[in-house]
Amino acid sequence: MNIAPNSNPRTRKRLLAAAASVAIAGAIGFGAVATGTAPVLAEAVRVEAPQVPSFADVVERVSPAVVSVRVKAKIETTADDGSDLPDAFGNLPDDPQLRRFFREFRGFGDQDGRDGMRRFGRRDRQPRPVAQGSGFFISEDGYLVTNNHVVGDGTSFTVVMHDGKELDAKLVGTDPRTDLAVLKVEGDGKFTYVDFADDSKVRVGDWVVAVGNPFGLGGTVTAGIVSARGRDIGAGPYDDFIQIDASVNRGNSGGPTFNLNGQVVGINTAIFSPSGGSVGIAFDIPASTAKQVVQDLMKDGTVQRGWLGVEIQPVTSEIAESLGLKSDKGALVSSAQEDGPGKKAGITAGDVITQVDGKDVASPKELARLIGAYQPGKPVDVTLWRDGRSETVKVDLGTLPSSDKQASADQQPSAPPKADTLADLGLTVTRSDDGKGLVVTDVDPDSDAADRGIQPGDVITSINSTEVNGTDDVAKAMADAVKSGRKAVLMQITRDDSNRFVALPVAKG
Repeated sequence: MNIAPNSNPRTRKRLLAAAASVAIAGAIGFGAVATGTAPVLAEAVRVEAPQVPSFADVVERVSPAVVSVRVKAKIETTADDGSDLPDAFGNLPDDPQLRRFFREFRGFGDQDGRDGMRRFGRRDRQPRPVAQGSGFFISEDGYLVTNNHVVGDGTSFTVVMHDGKELDAKLVGTDPRTDLAVLKVEGDGKFTYVDFADDSKVRVGDWVVAVGNPFGLGGTVTAGIVSARGRDIGAGPYDDFIQIDASVNRGNSGGPTFNLNGQVVGINTAIFSPSGGSVGIAFDIPASTAKQVVQDLMKDGTVQRGWLGVEIQPVTSEIAESLGLKSDKGALVSSAQEDGPGKKAGITAGDVITQVDGKDVASPKELARLIGAYQPGKPVDVTLWRDGRSETVKVDLGTLPSSDKQASADQQPSAPPKADTLADLGLTVTRSDDGKGLVVTDVDPDSDAADRGIQPGDVITSINSTEVNGTDDVAKAMADAVKSGRKAVLMQITRDDSNRFVALPVAKG
């Protein structure tokens, strides 16, 4: 629109306003503007959707490899004598049939039966699935992975495929220490399977997708991110879980968690749930752990692990200071088992294991994982911190026993009548029957010793790697620690034939 510069000012102002209206209308999709009327809508406004991740392609590819696992067990049937009737029926005559009648009558409308009713005269429950979980194929010939706690008590196993087809499976092997199990499905054709990822590349914040059978709802997909790595939830000696916030519930156990490439980064095994349902905290067995265990189970149904034969405990900052270590990393040997490979190689109580074959040991859990990853008979170099210096010994690993030896607690050292007081440590002690060590007879509840868990009945066998035969040995060790500038002494404590080390401050001494 051309506006002459010599136009009447008022006319010029009206023309400029009209031109602006036409320009705005065109910018937002209005086809025309009628003078003095509202704009005419010629085309609906469309907004470009923001680009967000979609998991549809991943789910479409991996879902055929994920299955539901049904487990049946032999159930001991018992006669229904009505013994668990409530107090309201407690005065019935001692007639089994009458009591059973009232028990069945009480059952109407409860949650035991699917139709809200119980049938009269049913004396026994029929065997039914005792567990439902998830699993996934790892080979085209029918091997699949799930959790040990899903199949552990089972006598028969059924795999429900993505398309609803049911197939029988047999148990190949289980590994309770990592909660893993392998099943084998016999069937015609080839099965869709998935691969394990390199979980060392998994980062906190990465997207993940969990597929499984929560509450029997097979083929359920949830998404989230990796929340944390290296979680220790007290499930066993090899805890190294990946934490995710994807919704995981009962029935997801044994199911896979995928990255966006469709590879398995972890296996759902546990959730933290005060309510029983998902609160966004779930734990996965890392793919690196599962891959090695599964290979062993597929080979011969068992897992063989290396064994060092030592009892270990964490290195606290106080223990590290008392030993002259620069950091609190490593695993402190509390005892070396008789005839174990560690003791044969010269490892003794009080040593701190800092490396295995050049790999740093940050904690007892990490040491257990490192040793367990070796095959029995494998020679390894174990680096120790001993007497203020580092040294290396070669150990030929043994085979991890199938079950841990239980310590005997039948005998406790008996305390002679006379007792001495270690007032600076808050302990009352007496010499042991064999003259080796001091038996703790009393602990000041306000002392550092009490805070660190020392109890009456404990035996102090050494202090700063020196045998203790009397209170003079304790006093000398404390004095030597003060002279060397250390703030704590390291006591070796024996309880129920088990050893551990406790660092006690000497500042008060």
